[in-house]
Amino acid sequence: MTFIELLAPAKDLQTGIEAIKHGADAVYIGAPKFGARAAAGNSVEDIRQLVDFARPYGVKVYVTLNTLLREDEMEEAQQLAEELCEAGVDALIVQDLSLLNEKGKILLPFERSDQGRAKREKLKVHASTQMDNQTAEKVAWLRDLGFEQVVLARELTLDEIREIHERVPDVKLEVFVHGAICVCYNGRCFASEHCFGRSANRGECAQFCRLPFDLEDEEGNILQHQKHLLSLRDMNRSDDLEALLDAGVSSLKIEGRLKDAAYVKNVVAYYRQRLDEIFRRRTEYQRSSLGHETISFTPNPMKSFNRLFTDYFLHGRTTDMANIHTPKSMGEPVGFAEIKNEKLKIKNDENSPFPIHNGDGLCYINKEGELEGFRVNRVEADKIYLANGKSLPITGEGWREGLTLYRNHDQQFNQLLSKPTATRKVGVRWLLKETGEGLFLLRLTREDGASVEQTFPYPREVARTPQRESIVQQLSRLGDTPYEATAVDIDLTDNWFIPRSVLAEWRRILTSDEFQVTSDEFKVTSDEKEIDQDMIERQRKPDEPGLLMICRYCIRHELGLCPKRQKAKSEGQRGLFLRLGDGRRFRLAFDCRKCQMKVYADKD
Repeated sequence: MTFIELLAPAKDLQTGIEAIKHGADAVYIGAPKFGARAAAGNSVEDIRQLVDFARPYGVKVYVTLNTLLREDEMEEAQQLAEELCEAGVDALIVQDLSLLNEKGKILLPFERSDQGRAKREKLKVHASTQMDNQTAEKVAWLRDLGFEQVVLARELTLDEIREIHERVPDVKLEVFVHGAICVCYNGRCFASEHCFGRSANRGECAQFCRLPFDLEDEEGNILQHQKHLLSLRDMNRSDDLEALLDAGVSSLKIEGRLKDAAYVKNVVAYYRQRLDEIFRRRTEYQRSSLGHETISFTPNPMKSFNRLFTDYFLHGRTTDMANIHTPKSMGEPVGFAEIKNEKLKIKNDENSPFPIHNGDGLCYINKEGELEGFRVNRVEADKIYLANGKSLPITGEGWREGLTLYRNHDQQFNQLLSKPTATRKVGVRWLLKETGEGLFLLRLTREDGASVEQTFPYPREVARTPQRESIVQQLSRLGDTPYEATAVDIDLTDNWFIPRSVLAEWRRILTSDEFQVTSDEFKVTSDEKEIDQDMIERQRKPDEPGLLMICRYCIRHELGLCPKRQKAKSEGQRGLFLRLGDGRRFRLAFDCRKCQMKVYADKD
């Protein structure tokens, strides 16, 4: 049996709670400091509350401390790690190897104080994707340092992931399956720091890769004008979940610690349903947390923020990785523009209902290859009107017959997601029995076998009417607790009278108690290794002067200019440069042997 973890992002406490309600097996959330999303920090107290909410469902909480640390921050980071340990978090996701000492041990020897929480020898650590984890050798090295789980680089193919698992089978592998993609290998981007003084390795990325550029050759000829040539589409690997599990992945990660609760609800519920369908067929896989969800809407990731989708190298290099027209959300395609009687109409599948509603946001790519959008004021029959009461204009350079229209804001869907949309319950079984003179034992057993019990004194008096039905009803009233009763077993020698108020109090005591969630402790299987100081230094500075990015993504390949491709254009052989609107230029270099692209600060 392999336990599979659906790992969801949490911008804050409430978003984390919604992720759990909608099916997450684990959530990751930012600490007050030292996270790769500086704008998504949370107090230790909020993280403690998230842990408390997650515990009855067997859901784990991971906290990101995945930035590079200055020497003067180390003591503060250690103190924060200790506070998080006491808050009950399950692991830290880290980037900086300075959290390890000279003998290769994690510098987190904290034990949780025994306050009803699970007690462990050591707070676990996961290796962030910011550590650029691409090879089996790197994963094995991290294992030997004490890392239990490794977040692999997004650029790996399915075969490369499988090879890592086969060579290092005792490490849990975590991969991204959905969300935004950085164009550069994570942890190896210095463009934001170089251009704007904001380091991506310090959680302050200015999103250099989402900016528009001119693509120029060495003579200054413009091949592409003001296109978002480094802006990748969003990842969607929902059709490949089973293949990822068979390749050895045990944690499927959704990106989005800056996304709102509506996004998290929709995407987490969608992946939960896709995984559960797999688990029904493949019983060797099982979810790593407890309970089942009731969702009041039909999840659809196209209705949440997306820049169009790609599976990004999972099946090899393709030409649909970037959206060079816009870094903004495009949403879902809803049909094609059709002009009749000087009115804009939408033509879609004849069997489909008219897809547009009052308040929707629509967008399209105009003739200049730029994104344009508008908000729908009202819809009459199959015609769309703006706020001025007129139908959409059909003149101008932007419009063309047959262009694809996208809905990037679904008013009805978002209104639905603004309300409570899910409940999650864990099945429990009650047992009420006699244990001795004047004592009753009440036991609550969770669906995974974990149980809590307590004996209660109460005088034995035979009731005048049958009590079984009353006992079952009272113990089954679990209300807004995380639990629902699947069975009530009663083992009494007589028809003893126990008042409903007494049963309610006994029930309250047991359901408010914390279960001890059991899990196998990770054990280091190899000898401790010395930390490679060169590895630490490579995290902090480029491999060579002027190098800002190393990417597996390639502009030449995306634009059909790759010299290796049969139909490559001659422009692909020339020197190429990116130029920002302010005139700053960046040289592109292509290592065709490694199939990589590098971006340099131009010497000029």
